[in-house]
Amino acid sequence: MRLEKVDLNLFVVFDALYRERSVTKVAQLLNLTQPAVSNALGRLRQTFDDHLFVKTREGMSPTPVADSVVRDVREALTLLGRSVGGNARFDPARSEKVFRLGMNDLAESLLLPRLHEAVRKVAPAVAITSYYVEREAATAELNTGMIDLLLDAPALNARELGHKHLADLPYVVAMRRGHPLAAGELSLDDYLTAEHLHVSSRRKGRGQVEMALHAMGLRRSIAMRVQNYLVASRIAEGTDLLWTVPQVLANILPLHVMELPFEVEALRWHLFWHRNAEDEPSSQWMRGMIQQVASEVL
Repeated sequence: MRLEKVDLNLFVVFDALYRERSVTKVAQLLNLTQPAVSNALGRLRQTFDDHLFVKTREGMSPTPVADSVVRDVREALTLLGRSVGGNARFDPARSEKVFRLGMNDLAESLLLPRLHEAVRKVAPAVAITSYYVEREAATAELNTGMIDLLLDAPALNARELGHKHLADLPYVVAMRRGHPLAAGELSLDDYLTAEHLHVSSRRKGRGQVEMALHAMGLRRSIAMRVQNYLVASRIAEGTDLLWTVPQVLANILPLHVMELPFEVEALRWHLFWHRNAEDEPSSQWMRGMIQQVASEVL
């Protein structure tokens, strides 16, 4: 490949296609026509001698060649952007950037309403998109720009990631109002005898409560396991299942809340980003907004 014969704008299209997986969305994002994006894709395919993206039910899926070059393309675009606009600043008031955040439904329900209000006041055209990201894929998605920031437990230790502690969320026991155990103090025997509701996006694996009980040589009976906190709240309202849940959520739900009869390590939340975005102005701005909102809400 002779670089002087390659239009560097093609790599901007490549980056956007890899992220959006849609010619239509890329056209809207880059303010181009769909034929122009299709033409750019055709030229990219000639340059790399590969299809790069193929149509599937889920959209334009990258080929192994695209997967292998996306990191280098994005690093090159980042370096070029820094060189061209080294002194440029992110202007929230004028920006139309779409920030892609990785978080679960608990974080969405607690943070996004307030984050939207805070962002809207100073950046009326900025938009936010939230996704659930599997922990095993999180580092790669931050690296390739599929997401800009990730909120998760501090289980990611990749060297290429930066992170900031956001909050520690202590657990309590929640149950329906009028539950037989709501009348008195909840003992450890009461807790272990009862049946429980557990929330986890993973199909298997022990959570904070299971690890704490395991350390004491104990276990509880989980009668139902679901993947969504707000679904769990509805189930807890209508059954006798006990739900061990972060207090910050339990306090705003129509449930009876009691202290746990044993010690459990709080749920820790960290904000993660790729090191390539460490000094990127828009990333710094959004990280600051999220940290501000987290300090007020959590």
